[in-house]
Order: sequence, then C-alpha cells, then structure tokens
Amino acid sequence: MGILLSCLMLSIPMAGCTSDIQEIFGESWGVPGGLALACLRDDTYRELIIEIDHAPGYNPESSTVSLLKERLGQVCDKPDGIRVELNELDFSESNTWTAEKVREIAHETMDDDPQTSVLRWHVIMPEGKYSDESVLGVAVDASTIALFGDAIDDANGNFNFRISDEEVENSVMVHEFGHLLGLVNLVYTSPADHEDSQHPGHSNNEDSVMYWAIETFTIDAWFSGDLPTEFDQDDLNDLEGMKSGELSTSDQLWRP
Repeated sequence: MGILLSCLMLSIPMAGCTSDIQEIFGESWGVPGGLALACLRDDTYRELIIEIDHAPGYNPESSTVSLLKERLGQVCDKPDGIRVELNELDFSESNTWTAEKVREIAHETMDDDPQTSVLRWHVIMPEGKYSDESVLGVAVDASTIALFGDAIDDANGNFNFRISDEEVENSVMVHEFGHLLGLVNLVYTSPADHEDSQHPGHSNNEDSVMYWAIETFTIDAWFSGDLPTEFDQDDLNDLEGMKSGELSTSDQLWRP
C-alpha cells in the first residue's frame, strides 16, 4: 500500500521511500515528496495554501502556524505568499487512526484539489491516536499529513516536563512538512551522507528537525536544550539542489 513516513517522535515501519505513485479513489495523490518541486519552484504555483482542519479543541498553536510559514518561506519560492486556512471540523473517526483512514478523511474534507491555480497542502489534527500510539504524526501522500494532539500530550507529560506541548507540536509540524518536501532522500539521493542508515528518511544530525532520534519515545532521546525546528545545511542544500535541477527527483506529480 505504498509508504507511510514517520514523523517527529514516532516509530513506524517504512516499505521504501520512493514507491510507485498511489492511486487513491481513482486519483493519483502521490507519495510524500511528490509535490516537492511544485513547492520549491514558482513556475506554475506562485502561492501555497496550507489547509489545517482540526477537531474542536485541537487547533494548532499560533506559534506552530507562524513557524511553519517561516520555515516554508525560507525554501519554497512562492511570490504570492504562503497562506494558512484554519477550519474546525467534527471528524467521523475519533478513536484509532491508520494511514488509510487519514488519507480517506483528509481527501474527503480538503476544500480543493492539491493542484489548481495554487498549490494546496492539507493537515488534519483530529481527536484520537494512531493505531501505534507512539505515533505523533504521519505524512501519507504528496499533500497530506496528520498530527495527533492526544499522543503529543501524552508523550510530553510522560517523559519531559521541561519541554512543552507547544514545543513538541512546533517540531512535529515542521518535521512532517520536511517529508512533504522530500527530506531525507525520499524522492532524490543526496550527495551528502546525512541520512541515518538505521532510520531511512531521517537525518543523522541532531541539530536538524529531520533528526531520527526525535521520533523515539524513549527519554534518552530528548535533547538537553530546545527541540530542533530548523532544517540543517545539508537539508537546505538538498532542497536547493532539487529546486535547481542539480539533484534528480523521482515520483513528481508536477515538473517544470
């Protein structure tokens, strides 16, 4: 069934980072990283809309929204801007989520297609947890992620009182959008040796928001300082290489 990418502080099996484009409900929704070039370049899509649909009481922190726009603005060429739309929804599923359920519900609730006159990416923030309760978020196709606030609350409360739920949510969100941008090595091969060999799709640099250890629930994985929220230089170089065409990209739903 394609790939399910792990996010910040989750433990999840990966069947491979460049699987075939998935056909969901007769439409190609792609793989995480499949709309990376559409975001990085401005040839066709000059604006990015991020739709965040959340259950009542599960709205994102204002700092998360601001940080996400800032990080994407640093790497995505969108001269007409990056806009976030917040919607409160009562999701039909409120207990246990799977990758397929995230895709199904997200595709049903998305206000418009990912590729119209603008590029549109979609976040759902529902009540309930993933089937693996250590999962805090997932990227399930080229435009869709989910964050699980109940799991974020539990993870923080159980292991580290110095780091707030808000800080965890900040890092989770940026991490997941890093996967939508194709990091690390999901739709390209980096010239830098910065992918952790034991954790595909993740960085081996603890200063990167894509660092592999941020995904684990074990207390010794917590950082002594702030959780990283920035792409490191290798991440930035990879994104620039994809944008310029220096790095070959696969599984793209749009190409210049």
